[in-house]
Amino acid sequence: MREIVFDTETTGLDPAKGDRIVEIGCVELENLIPSGQIFHVYINPERDMPAEAERVHGLSSEFLKDKPVFADVAEEFIRFIGDDSRLVAHNAGFDFNFINMELKRLGRPPLAPERIVDTLALARRKNPGGRNSLDDLCSRYGIDNSRRTKHGALLDSEILAEVYAELLGGRQASLGLTDDMTAAAFRFGERQPAKQRLVPLPSRLSEEDLVAHAAFIATLGGEVVWLEYREG
Repeated sequence: MREIVFDTETTGLDPAKGDRIVEIGCVELENLIPSGQIFHVYINPERDMPAEAERVHGLSSEFLKDKPVFADVAEEFIRFIGDDSRLVAHNAGFDFNFINMELKRLGRPPLAPERIVDTLALARRKNPGGRNSLDDLCSRYGIDNSRRTKHGALLDSEILAEVYAELLGGRQASLGLTDDMTAAAFRFGERQPAKQRLVPLPSRLSEEDLVAHAAFIATLGGEVVWLEYREG
């Protein structure tokens, strides 16, 4: 299952009042495992940067002035997230409102709400009454967030991918498993077929064991299930 964990940084809290996106970071997951594919871009918001917003993410108007505007990156972003991949974000309504406002400005259709997975809602259900900020969840699950001195869309997406796996009970999937071993990892409860060995293991039964087993089956009569397996 392909999913996209993503985060945005903005000039403020309300896109309806003119606040804009200044950074998007996305991490692709395959069955809860980061695939190594990312999308990351800084965006010129075409407006000033309030001091309180800059204190949160550290992105200044000077830094962003030569970056592309959203219209220039929209096609690449939409292509990366695909048509039907689940979109995972923490407090997802905030990020979706901003992205859909940017898409509306370009006359593009909004992201479908049924694609949304809100990790804040997941955390609240799993930890009712607890503190469920991204930093709090990192502390709860032992995830290293020491690099997170300021908010950053790509770094926060990378950290959230680990938190998301924990919320679904899947942290063990990241403990050094090979690509072959992770193919049957987490599909939200869907059971995967067992892998077959390329070279069968040698039998551990001795000749005496086989003779004794055949003698035992002979005592059970002709309608014996084991005969079907032996003949097959």
